[in-house]
Amino acid sequence: MSWIAILLVAFAAFGFAAFALKLPRASWTLFGAVLVFGLAGYAWQGSTSQPGSPKAAQAQAARSGDAMVDARQALFDESALKAPYITTADAFARRGQFDTAAALLRNGLAENPDHVEGWMALGMALVEHADGAVTPAARNAFDRASAAQPGNPGPDLFLGAAYFSSRDIREARAVWGGLLDRTPEDAPWRADLTQRVEALDRILAGPANPAPQ
Repeated sequence: MSWIAILLVAFAAFGFAAFALKLPRASWTLFGAVLVFGLAGYAWQGSTSQPGSPKAAQAQAARSGDAMVDARQALFDESALKAPYITTADAFARRGQFDTAAALLRNGLAENPDHVEGWMALGMALVEHADGAVTPAARNAFDRASAAQPGNPGPDLFLGAAYFSSRDIREARAVWGGLLDRTPEDAPWRADLTQRVEALDRILAGPANPAPQ
């Protein structure tokens, strides 16, 4: 299972908490971050499924695209007007056409180089297009998202989750550890982030330490 598809479960839980339980809007970012961290363990224990036919692969890509778009949108104000190029790219991503989505996002970002959501969308599309691998282009997109809005934890949360799902524990630890170093002491997500970084440290120090990729 691709790491981003796992976030579909998180989005469903987020929607239930936000709308059915009426979670305050001010708590949405924190709740979304906690869900991402919580499901990272499942991503680590899970195994990648191999579709049995092109039709199954296409359906899986579409489901993964829905999860990718929904998970990203959960971190942003849903009432804010979306840039047209993101709306169009999301439509292709929802159909599993990640290469087309990435091309549209690149074109849009050429005119909007400081758009944090655009860079996040590009990074996630590139990871999905590479079947869950964090390519240099995807890493650059996440880094540009962080640079565009340094106080937003979203880019590093998703980048770390992508590395974690691909079993690259050292890179996941580097990304989340760097985020922790930049996180203010009073940030609502700091305690959970600290626990996740400490858990990765225990994995790296243990006898089952995964080899660096």
